[in-house]
Order: sequence, then C-alpha cells, then structure tokens
Amino acid sequence: MGQEILAVFLAYLKAFAVGGGICLIAQIVINFTDLTAGKILVYFMLAGVVLTAIGVYQPLVEFAGAGATVPISGFGYLLANGAMRGAEKGFFYAVTGSLAAASAGVTAAVVFSFIMALIFKSKTKRN
Repeated sequence: MGQEILAVFLAYLKAFAVGGGICLIAQIVINFTDLTAGKILVYFMLAGVVLTAIGVYQPLVEFAGAGATVPISGFGYLLANGAMRGAEKGFFYAVTGSLAAASAGVTAAVVFSFIMALIFKSKTKRN
C-alpha cells in the first residue's frame, strides 16, 4: 500500500515537473519576446510535431505522462503520432491518421464549450 502511494506521488511529481517546465518556457517566451499568443501557440504545437518526428517527445511522454501530453505541445505530438501510425497503412491513412487521433479531444472541447456557453453569459472585458 505504501509503495503504491509513493508510485502515484512520483507519477504526479514527474507530470508536474515536465508540464511546469513546458509552461515555464512558454512564460519566458511571452515575457521576453513580442510574439502574440497565437504565434506562441502555433510554435509550441509545431515543436511537439518536430520533437515527435525526431523521436524526442515519445520518451518524454513515457516519463511524464499527462505532464507532456496536456500542454499544447502534446497536441502536436498527438497529430504527428497519429500521422506516423497511419503512414504504416498507406498514404491516405497518413493524412487521416492525425485527424482520427485528435478527433475525441477536439469533439470534447467543442461539446463542453457549447455546454458552458449555454450555462454562462459572456461579458465584455473592462480595462
């Protein structure tokens, strides 16, 4: 029982450290560059794709779990991983593999966003 609790704690610690490190890098980019939030988002997603393509992101995912898959770079990893798995079956599956891999997450985001829009009323931001 005690070793199970320790294993869970270490898994949470690794996820927090890696996810926090990714967020730290993003915050440094925000603070010291004039890049817009949209560009930073795209760069981090592309970084996830590139790091997956060269084989660096998969060991990070195996080490940190959700700490590496939840940030936006994890979405790039998901797209690239789906495309690479699909490419094993042929060109058509390489194109659709990333869409199939990401479909559940995108669908959940749209559905939950719609539900929240029905529940809450949006207001304009006052400066």
